[in-house]
Amino acid sequence: MHFAKGQMPPVNGFWSLTMYNEQNFFVDNPLHRYTLSPRDRLKKNPDGSLDLYIQHENPGPEKASNWLPAPKGKFNLVLRLYWPAEKPPSVIDGSWNPPPVKKVK
Repeated sequence: MHFAKGQMPPVNGFWSLTMYNEQNFFVDNPLHRYTLSPRDRLKKNPDGSLDLYIQHENPGPEKASNWLPAPKGKFNLVLRLYWPAEKPPSVIDGSWNPPPVKKVK
């Protein structure tokens, strides 16, 4: 999931991306990490953008801070926006939409 520079979720509070399994429970993983948010030590790219890695396999030490471990099977993601901005860009009026989750080979 790639957030371009300046395109982070527009909130007055904070945002979080949470992983759930098919039964809507947290996905058990060796890191005991069930969510990513600005409260974590996320590493931005040199251009100021942010990549989140949503995958089963560890993406490596340089990307591990931005890794949300996924199961091998199906899962659900929930992007929560706490105290969303009311003026554009805003999720409330549809002037901001989250970036798609893309499969990368």
